[in-house]
Order: sequence, then C-alpha cells, then structure tokens
Amino acid sequence: MTTAPTPGQGAAVPFAPSRTHDSIAAGTGMDAVTLLVGDLDRQLRFYRDALALEVLDRPGDRFEAGPATVTLGRAGTPLVVLQHTPDLPPALRGAAGLFHTAILFDDEAGLAATLASVAQREPTSYVGSADHLVSLAFYFTDPEGNGVELYWDRARSLWNRDAEGRIQMDSLRLDPNAFLGRNLTDELLEQPGAGGAVVGHVHLSVGDVPLARAFYVDALGFDVTAEWHGALFVSAGGYHHHLAMNTWNSAGAGPRASALGLGEVRIAVPTTDDLGALADRVAFAGFPTSHDGETLRFEDPWRNVVRVSAAA
Repeated sequence: MTTAPTPGQGAAVPFAPSRTHDSIAAGTGMDAVTLLVGDLDRQLRFYRDALALEVLDRPGDRFEAGPATVTLGRAGTPLVVLQHTPDLPPALRGAAGLFHTAILFDDEAGLAATLASVAQREPTSYVGSADHLVSLAFYFTDPEGNGVELYWDRARSLWNRDAEGRIQMDSLRLDPNAFLGRNLTDELLEQPGAGGAVVGHVHLSVGDVPLARAFYVDALGFDVTAEWHGALFVSAGGYHHHLAMNTWNSAGAGPRASALGLGEVRIAVPTTDDLGALADRVAFAGFPTSHDGETLRFEDPWRNVVRVSAAA
C-alpha cells in the first residue's frame, strides 16, 4: 500500500507558474496509462468489473505475436491499457514508478456510481479520500499494487487563486459515505459505468524532486503549480496538475529495473507543431528520443517511459 501525508495536514505551498522557460502548449492533457501486469484476468476483474470500464480493444487476442493487451475506457475514451507481461518480477519496494493513475469523471453522479461498484466488488482496495479544494478524490490500490485515484473537479471559477493566478490546494477530510448519500441513486446503482471520464493526471514516485522539476518543468515545459510535503505538482494551461512527482515511498530511488507496474505515461499535445517543438526541447536538454512523425517517445531520469502524440 502506498503512503502519503494524512488528509488535513496542511495546504499545499503554491508557486507561481515558472516564467524562466517556454511553457508546453496550453491544450496539453493526459492520455491512457499503460500498466504491465502479471495476472491479466485478475486485473481485468478490477478495472472492468469494479471500476466499470469498458473493454475497447484486445489486439493481443487477434495476433499471435506480442503480449496480450487490453485497452479499457469510458465512452470510447481509452483510460488504462493492461499489457500482460507475466515473466516480469514485481517492482521492488522503494522503487520509482507509478504512484497513481487519476481518472477524472465528468460529474459527481458518474463518480458516485463507480465508487458504489468498487465498494461492492473490491471493498478492500479502498485506501482513503480527500477534499483538495479544487477536487474531491477517492483512492484505491489495484490487485498488483498500482494506485488509482477516482475524482471530480469543482468548476475552475471556484478555484481560489492569488493575484498571480496561483491555485490553492489542500488535503481535507472527505467522508465517502456522505458523498455517496448526496449523489448515489437507485438508478445509478444499476449503471456503474454511467458518465464519461478521462485521465486527469498521473502521479509518479521518483527519487528526487529537484531532478523531477529539472526534467518535467525545465525540459518539457510544464508549469509548477504547487510543492507540498515532498511532492511537486505541474500542469499545462492553468490546470491544477496534469503530473505530480513525490518521494513519499521512493526517496533516493535510481533508474527503474524492468518490473511489473507502470509501462508508459501518455501525453497529448494539441498539434503536430507542438509535438515537434517538444521533440526539439527534449533533445536540446540532452535526453534521447524516438520520433516517428506521429509519436514522440523518451524516458525520464527514472526510466519512466513517456509517449507524446498530437490530439489533432
């Protein structure tokens, strides 16, 4: 089980977006997260049956070559890709990798329906909840130890900002039963997959926060929105965060060995011009890249694989 500061330990220390670098395109967002899994059937039961994600594609079932792969999502939007890699060992304790994949729901009703489904089918996966002022979040751990956050954003007009546009976040107590009581209906109980969702952000375990800042802010161009209890939050276009990096369980961790867990973080930039600009930035920073004209692929300092494509 992953550990983090207890909700209510204090507000995140806000930082103004860095002005010392050219920011990544404002329309940048996150795409599906790939997980390398040992027990595909067990992981499917969690993501498909408990989280009520629909199977969008199983190319590994149609071709003999390559590992079995299952893409799951909502309303046609991919959220999680499960890649069957049973020969890989579990990740070592304290290693860098995934802290959690955060799935952002369109509305509270859809979130409540999914929470009820998880409570019925995988109740022991629940590890906590918090009101972050900008969002309401519920945390889980899948059967192979990968963190999952299910959350809903308050309207941006309700986010508190200072004169420089800095976003205020906190981690306050959130009663999951009270949330369900306000939002869950008998109809939603019969529709656990109700409502749309996207990958709102991805939170990584890293070995060193200043090095994470040098890579994700100085090299890639994300703007810093907050630092809090050993975690760095960064975003594009004024969002509260698209990526976060912490050392809560992984301080001092070096490059990852091949293991189960995070396979790939995907980022979507608005246009092919934005993709080319990012490729130039990463190469200028000295990081090896692979760019086939449609997809840019590189690794962060902990060998977390990042794949970037253009939305348009």
